[in-house]
Amino acid sequence: MSAGDSPDPGSRADRAASFELGAAQYASTRPSYPDAAVDWLLPTGARRVLDLAAGTGKLTERLVARGLDVVAVEPSDAMRERLAQTVPGAHALAGSAESVPLPDASVDAVLVAQAWHWFSPAAQPEIARVLRPGGRLGIVWNVRDNAVDWVGRFTEIIHRGDTLERSYREPVLDAGLFTAPEHRTVPWADRVATSSLRPLAASRSYFLTLPPERREELLGEIDDLVATHPALAGRDTVDLPYLAECWRADALPAAPGAP
Repeated sequence: MSAGDSPDPGSRADRAASFELGAAQYASTRPSYPDAAVDWLLPTGARRVLDLAAGTGKLTERLVARGLDVVAVEPSDAMRERLAQTVPGAHALAGSAESVPLPDASVDAVLVAQAWHWFSPAAQPEIARVLRPGGRLGIVWNVRDNAVDWVGRFTEIIHRGDTLERSYREPVLDAGLFTAPEHRTVPWADRVATSSLRPLAASRSYFLTLPPERREELLGEIDDLVATHPALAGRDTVDLPYLAECWRADALPAAPGAP
């Protein structure tokens, strides 16, 4: 997107770049990750872990709390600055999934939270490069449990008119680099203020790239949902149910003679 151009909600590049503008909202509204999911993603004995495309550090803080040596790589300056402020125990570095500023075979695990869908195919060999032999790739998405009526209505509003594929999908891994991925779903709930549902919606890349009038129209529908739905009306807080969809695979040994 050129300077002065309006962002295009249908452009993956514009959507990815939008987080530079929404770092504060992202940090204040997006959920963390349940311990059970993090436990399952990490390999036994892991000591040095890369949180790749770490955003504002939602997963990073869970890793640092375990006493791990954590490197957080994030391309957005605004999000990385927020991460450095909120999780000073991590080593925050500029970089991307396709260009990781770490040496070969330098980490025990690479975890990717809420970001795998932004990566290009070039990311997989780069991830394999920085993993130690037998190291773990772990991928997780927090997916709202739309079987709950108000959550399904909330999701319908925030995706209305969105032409891009939903972010959560089964990751397709290179069979020459990683073992066949395993999957686990971890149900959990985030206790949130009902007043936070509007900024939660506004933090999404789709909303960040919409024309202001359309964004306000949809945010107004979020306000109406909070004011009128029986599960939300008159309440200060509510459980927002999630399914942490987790995938893990291990790096395969390099073939003899491989670079």
